[in-house]
Amino acid sequence: MTMDIQENTQEKPLDFIRQIIADDLRSGKHAAIVTRFPPEPNGFLHIGHAKSICLNFGIGLENNGPCHMRFDDTNPSKEESAYVESIMRDVRWLGFDWGKNLFYASDYFDQLYDYAVQLIRMGKAYVCDLTGEQIREYRGTLTEPGRESPYRNREVAENLDLFQRMRAGEFDEGSRVLRAKIDMASPNLNMRDPVIYRILKVAHHRTGDRWCIYPMYDYTHCISDAIEGITHSLCTLEFEDHRPLYDWVLDTLATPCHPRQIEFARLNLTYTVMSKRKILQLVNGGYVQGWDDPRMLTISGLRRRGYPPSAIRSFCAQIGIGKKESWIDMGVLEDAVRNDLNETAPRVMGVLDPIKVIIDNYPESRVEEMEAQNHPQRPEMGARMLPFSREIYIEGSDFMENPPKKYFRLGPDREVRLRYAYLIRFVSMVKDEKTGEIVEIHCTYDPATRGGTAPDGRKVKGTIHWVSANQALACPVRLYDRLFTVAHPDAEKDVDFKDYLNPDSMKILDNCMVEPALAGMEPGSQVQFERQGYFCLDLIDSKKGRPVCNRIVTLRDSWAKEQGR
Repeated sequence: MTMDIQENTQEKPLDFIRQIIADDLRSGKHAAIVTRFPPEPNGFLHIGHAKSICLNFGIGLENNGPCHMRFDDTNPSKEESAYVESIMRDVRWLGFDWGKNLFYASDYFDQLYDYAVQLIRMGKAYVCDLTGEQIREYRGTLTEPGRESPYRNREVAENLDLFQRMRAGEFDEGSRVLRAKIDMASPNLNMRDPVIYRILKVAHHRTGDRWCIYPMYDYTHCISDAIEGITHSLCTLEFEDHRPLYDWVLDTLATPCHPRQIEFARLNLTYTVMSKRKILQLVNGGYVQGWDDPRMLTISGLRRRGYPPSAIRSFCAQIGIGKKESWIDMGVLEDAVRNDLNETAPRVMGVLDPIKVIIDNYPESRVEEMEAQNHPQRPEMGARMLPFSREIYIEGSDFMENPPKKYFRLGPDREVRLRYAYLIRFVSMVKDEKTGEIVEIHCTYDPATRGGTAPDGRKVKGTIHWVSANQALACPVRLYDRLFTVAHPDAEKDVDFKDYLNPDSMKILDNCMVEPALAGMEPGSQVQFERQGYFCLDLIDSKKGRPVCNRIVTLRDSWAKEQGR
């Protein structure tokens, strides 16, 4: 994987971040590069995080430098160990590892507290008694400067005393905060005396009840970067306005290391939502079946659906790193998955809407073994044997009672090829007397056409897939589609994004039949059902001998065709 990343990077011009890093190495500014991926453990990662993961870990690999995994765990009211575990699992699944470089912001709570005391002693921080609502009111607006807090000019000794008592738990939540003293008239609202500590009487998932005050993210993040010797702190564009605060904290404290913060455009993908808050609404509201619902673009959802991690890495490399926000069509991601699976997924037979075919002139007790290629373009993937018998299942859509002229599948007066098997010709059909539904089709086969080739040279245009009725496995299949019906479900402020949920985002087919080869496959295995699409044996519900399959993606971008793209 390391070699693949390096090769892919060398084949195309450097993006602006990699160019900055190359220049810094060339100039001698840095002898080595250290990056970090700093998730907050208050939710599950999604496809947007994958872009940052690939960037930070990729740059580390390309420059033979470490990429730290650091959990910014400064808000214990929303954080859980389960999120930590899921994030580590997701990053490893994507193909990256941090080795010995696993860190937590909570590792630095003592140092962060000491730095806060240093700011107070320097006259650069003060304890403020305003409520949260009052602080917002005093902050001002983009067009009006803020007002100074009445507590801004407290003496250093009083601030030290109050801050120590905050730590000791003397005060109620919301009664006091520690704020940096910067500039209430700054055009950047983030510089108008931001809060850097607040009282939270909540147990922390790592430090327990040791602390009842916790540092804010903006204050914690830059100091954590400096402590770890990060050279380039890469983040998305929404943090651009926070960069002056990042630099102010490190400059004021004169930390030995001052990383450079660089912002890049986050991933905006159509037909989904990226907001953690909105994803949480979908999960908690029961609109999806958990964080790993295969319709979700959480990394755990993508994994369960069957997306290969290599396809996600290829997608992130393809879209690149830019400075301006833009939208990536969902079809680009789906094409990356198709391209990957087309090379790697073995072919099997799966009939989603089975209808029974009885071959009248085939011996009743006979079962043949037909050799089938696991991949038509990759002979090294070998072959398997398909059982063939008198009764088979074919796809319901592969038979028409009154077919149009250019219908090349099975019907009256029609002959069709069974892939890897024989040519069969329609004889008759049996219908349900009450519903008129076709329940059984009778055909004859030509014994001389084993393998699907007619020795007399007659041409048969149609080739269809099938499974032997007696040996086939029953297999529930879930057909997943896009979760939303519009490209930008959260674009309109006065419309609830959930109003655009796709009612057909999941269809469950209970009567599907698949070839017996799937009985020996492990959960998570990816296959192509010939003529149907790419499928994955569900990681949770599929068991050996009892497969349950999720559709990963169709063979073609049928959604684009339906939408007229």
